[in-house]
Amino acid sequence: MTDTEWARVRPLLPVPGWMRGRGGRPEAYCHRVILDAIRHLVDNGIKWRAMPADFPPWGRAYAFFRRWRDHGLVKEFHDRLRGQVREKLGRNTEPTAGVIDSQSVKADAVVGADSRGFDGGKLINGRMLLWNRRTTGPLSSRQGR
Repeated sequence: MTDTEWARVRPLLPVPGWMRGRGGRPEAYCHRVILDAIRHLVDNGIKWRAMPADFPPWGRAYAFFRRWRDHGLVKEFHDRLRGQVREKLGRNTEPTAGVIDSQSVKADAVVGADSRGFDGGKLINGRMLLWNRRTTGPLSSRQGR
């Protein structure tokens, strides 16, 4: 992560409790290093346990990610960054239009009937994935059916 990226991202991250005077033990790893580890994982499609030695141990990086995810910070982080991108483009921070799309994926006979169906338009027996794409590109929601 470059210094410019970090300057934009840092204010969006939660402040640790010990820095707010709530007590507790200082965290052993900088949030920037943790974010770099998570970005590396997403960018390269590796498993948590395959994290290179240049990053904190996979368990610590995953613990941060899990805590941020469980408290809704990952979604909030995404939404804030999306809002900044939209403002920079001169648009309203919240999207007013989107495109709904779907994809049919063939499913084998071993896939349960309750999670698959028949797409009459494409003549495919399988699962249908639905998603809503905002006009600037970031995916807003995805749902398997």
